[in-house]
Amino acid sequence: MDTRSVIERYYELANKGDWQGWADLFAEDQVMDEQLAGRVEGRQTLRDMVVGFPDVYAQFQNVPRHIVVEGEQATVVSHISARTHKDETIEADVANYFKVVDGQIAYMANFHDTVPFRPVLGG
Repeated sequence: MDTRSVIERYYELANKGDWQGWADLFAEDQVMDEQLAGRVEGRQTLRDMVVGFPDVYAQFQNVPRHIVVEGEQATVVSHISARTHKDETIEADVANYFKVVDGQIAYMANFHDTVPFRPVLGG
């Protein structure tokens, strides 16, 4: 898959709640700088993280608003709308940076306000 296809698939799988398929998009030795979780290294670490997502989120949508792709790099501005099983809502604008190598996400960083995620973080 080319970079744009990988990025489009990333959002498609997240919005379907297919978190294991989503994790498959990442390289085995991927590195992610995640706003809430910090540095996450390795695809298996991602798999372990997302196993609990269905228990946290009753609904989760991350809708791209703007995608820029140049070679192996992409930046996406998106909006997350989510609802927990306790009926708490989360609305957050997000910026993601991706580096895609050989059809897999090798590096990703995301940036967003953490306040909307307080219900998930227990704050």
